[in-house]
Amino acid sequence: MHDVLPPASAAWEHVVARFATHAARAGYGLAVTPMLEHTEVFRRVGEDTEVVAKEMYELTDRAGRALALRPEGTASVVRAYVEHRPTPPWKVWYVAPNFRYERPQRGRYRQHWQVGVEALGAADAALDVECIALAHGICVDLGVPGLRLLLNSMGDPEARAAYVAVLRDHLRRAGAHLGEAFRARVETNPLRLLDTKQPEWLEVVERAPQLAEHLGPDALAHFEAVQAGLRALGIPFELAPRLVRGFDYYTRTTFELQTDALDAAQNAVGGGGRYDRLAETMGGPPTPGIGFGLGIERLVLAAGLVDRLSTHPRLDAFVVDASGPGTDREAILVLAELRAAGLRADRAYGGRSLKGQWRAADRSGARYGVMLAPDEAARGTVVVKDLATGAQVEVPRPGLVGWLQARCGPGATRAGDPAPGVPAPGVSAP
Repeated sequence: MHDVLPPASAAWEHVVARFATHAARAGYGLAVTPMLEHTEVFRRVGEDTEVVAKEMYELTDRAGRALALRPEGTASVVRAYVEHRPTPPWKVWYVAPNFRYERPQRGRYRQHWQVGVEALGAADAALDVECIALAHGICVDLGVPGLRLLLNSMGDPEARAAYVAVLRDHLRRAGAHLGEAFRARVETNPLRLLDTKQPEWLEVVERAPQLAEHLGPDALAHFEAVQAGLRALGIPFELAPRLVRGFDYYTRTTFELQTDALDAAQNAVGGGGRYDRLAETMGGPPTPGIGFGLGIERLVLAAGLVDRLSTHPRLDAFVVDASGPGTDREAILVLAELRAAGLRADRAYGGRSLKGQWRAADRSGARYGVMLAPDEAARGTVVVKDLATGAQVEVPRPGLVGWLQARCGPGATRAGDPAPGVPAPGVSAP
């Protein structure tokens, strides 16, 4: 587990803010669910999955109840749907930590964070297209390079059960020599072998029959409609017949987003799929659903957001008070006025000298320094300094907010660029 601190945390803020914007545009509202649930909530996603069987953090509370830290996002949201019975279709997004006792790796920790969406109440293939397009669009917006969308169908449960029997028979015969671990997996959950990374198992798995060859007519028509919708949107995808994801609840559409910016063995930034029977297994009415999750750590790493955002100013303005000790009333008012106008502003505290305040301004990452001094106050102005170039200008005090908004709002120049209308150092505006 790890801490996320400024300035790196600015990348997390950026991911969550962009995700919230995309989700809201598509009609999704924020859902916040507990990180602790009854263990049974997560056992419904698959007793034999590695996440539940080997990686889930479990505990017993003082009342003797079996609880678990959330290992994934979907089960909690579906539990909330079953408990509160909102009117479907119900479309929500979330940002939450997940916990898995697995080997830490680059971009993945035992507490890792996800953003995701869940949409319950419609079995329409168009909703699958919407979810996939939303996940893909967010990755594009964040600048994830080398993006690949993998697509598969898990079919309907009845047809999948027949396929599992065929698959298990093949694996028993072809993989009898591969050891106890392989044979145990064949008996408990042979589907999970389809995306194995074990080199010695790959040859047998590659020769296995494919799920796509066993889709029923309804599942096949649904899968073709999803593909047609993605083509209509111009979203490239690759069919991946061995993509099964990590949970037993998936039906029909499954998908994964990968990037060549991460290690080949762990190159997924997220994925999801349809789960049309999950609400029913939790005691709710039959309710189709689909969703996805994206790892925040992986998005930040793949898109290089920490380095990219490090050049952005953290603050729009830093107030420097040269009026003398005990007379900072104007500094308090200016700071409040700037913040009320939506500008990011700060100041030094503790009675620092003028030189110390300017040093603090430089360290703050602010775009401009705003100095309040007696001579300028007598003229009804303040001094504004571009902290990247050193250029200064006097701005009328009543127009300070508008002046800063024009340069720090949408479309404003970047930190270090010459600010419009700022004269050369030492030259004051009329």
